[in-house]
Amino acid sequence: MNMVIFLLAIGLSMDAFSLAILYGTLGFTKHKMFILSIIVGIFHFFMPLLGNVLGNVICDIINVNLDILVGFILVMIGLEMLVSLSKDEKINNLINLSSLFLFGFSVSMDSFSVGMGLPILANNHVFVVSIFSIISFSFTFIGLLVGKKLNEIFGKIANIIGSVILIVLGIIYIF
Repeated sequence: MNMVIFLLAIGLSMDAFSLAILYGTLGFTKHKMFILSIIVGIFHFFMPLLGNVLGNVICDIINVNLDILVGFILVMIGLEMLVSLSKDEKINNLINLSSLFLFGFSVSMDSFSVGMGLPILANNHVFVVSIFSIISFSFTFIGLLVGKKLNEIFGKIANIIGSVILIVLGIIYIF
């Protein structure tokens, strides 16, 4: 059963990893990369717990498609990146704490829905979500490092490609 939890944690962390590569092209400092990774890890800890407690109630009361919500968030982040590039501003300063929280929230929505099935995975929910949190933190940090390296190699074009990919991924989520 622990292998299932570990593999599920990797699966839940893959979107954070791929989007972290894109964010890494922004040239974040190590400190900001660490902060973003912590935020993602925290969201991957609490979102499954919230999903376990509130998931079924929320889905019954509010008919919200989580994919559409995530899509809009990704499009907004991608557009913010493109606009800042067109103004030739320092994007590192524009990606503020609220944007980092939006990123963490958007890549953790799938763990919210997984939380509805937590009782099936294990009796010790804190252990399971701790694994989710540690793996997602690690994958996010590694993705940011890879993106930073791509930025060093390809420069501003990596930022433009990252922005466009975020927008396209957002549109895919929406439709």
